[in-house]
Amino acid sequence: MKLFRISRHGRRNAWGLSLALPLLMVAVTSPSSEAQKTPASGGFSGQAAYNLTAQLLQVAPKRFNGSPGHLKAEEFIKQHFTAEAAKGNFETDTFTASTPAGFQTMHNYIVKYPGKKDGIIVLVTHYETNYPLRDIEFYGANDGAATTALLIEIGNVLRAHPPEGYSVWLVFDDGEEAVKCLLCWSDSDSLYGTRHLAAKWANDGTLGKIKALLVADMIADKDLNIDHVDNSTPWLLDILKTAAKNTGHSAYIFKYNEAEEDDHLPFAKRGVPVLDVIDAHYGPTTDATPDGYHHTAQDTLDKISAKSLQISGDIFLEMIRLINQRP
Repeated sequence: MKLFRISRHGRRNAWGLSLALPLLMVAVTSPSSEAQKTPASGGFSGQAAYNLTAQLLQVAPKRFNGSPGHLKAEEFIKQHFTAEAAKGNFETDTFTASTPAGFQTMHNYIVKYPGKKDGIIVLVTHYETNYPLRDIEFYGANDGAATTALLIEIGNVLRAHPPEGYSVWLVFDDGEEAVKCLLCWSDSDSLYGTRHLAAKWANDGTLGKIKALLVADMIADKDLNIDHVDNSTPWLLDILKTAAKNTGHSAYIFKYNEAEEDDHLPFAKRGVPVLDVIDAHYGPTTDATPDGYHHTAQDTLDKISAKSLQISGDIFLEMIRLINQRP
């Protein structure tokens, strides 16, 4: 997706050297050894999110812009929100982006759960895979698929238990990755979907209603440890710490401190309180893969777990609760 770029950790990667590694899939119904039992009715289920990840990877393993898999991924998202669409609470934000590969049509999807307080909490993830990696077996299990599934499962919770506080919007954004090349990440070639959406919401007044915008990125890693992302809003970092403590997950956060170039930045630049919830340390690092599994053919389903998705889902829902308690 976007991590570990030029400004990230000063790393340089011999990207995409393994061109024929197979997709490692497990049966959707096979529980991970780390999976937790499904919680009480109406609660977030890490196992359900894991199963959704496997389903998405089966129907759309490669989801780079303009590919058949990209279209299937979009259909996958839409089919899980037919109830919201029937109520007029599902929005397709279509736009054309000028990229180094030419003009590309992209789509953001916004799912709205109206609350009882004036204001919006926004949860964001990208769903596409990396365009420069379109010619290798790159599937993005952790990098896009798992967090797409995470938000779909959070949507299941919100459908059963509509927000009592602020409205909650789920955003599945497109074009998060750089298009020209893996090391060509720049302000103009990256974050196409969120840059477009931040500008659109600035123009129509939505931006001023956002109380917090939370990005979910690469947080299904079996070896989960969510970073302290220094270019997030400080009070939201405090909220994350409290949410992890309240849910018994403090051991899974803040092992590393760093700034990240991610989907929170277009909104941060416009004054929105933002939090990047990401585990940027994914898999062992070697000379060939200095960023571990990230942006390699090794980013497959066997590298993630239902347990990590449960932890991430618990933390997100607790953060929503805590944000609602703020004055």
